[in-house]
Amino acid sequence: MMGLLLWIILLIVCWPLALLALALYPLVWLLCLPFRLLGIAVEGVFELLRAIVMLPARLLGGRP
Repeated sequence: MMGLLLWIILLIVCWPLALLALALYPLVWLLCLPFRLLGIAVEGVFELLRAIVMLPARLLGGRP
């Protein structure tokens, strides 16, 4: 909601820049998509490593 409000303010103040931002948003989203997927994969690897390291403590009755 806040993003829409800021875009409307930008449209009122500088409409060419607002239209350019509106046109480039899908392109920027597509360029950021691989980095998001990479971040999800790296986070998954770190969670797996954490689970492997914490496994002995969990087997010995440590807190979860």
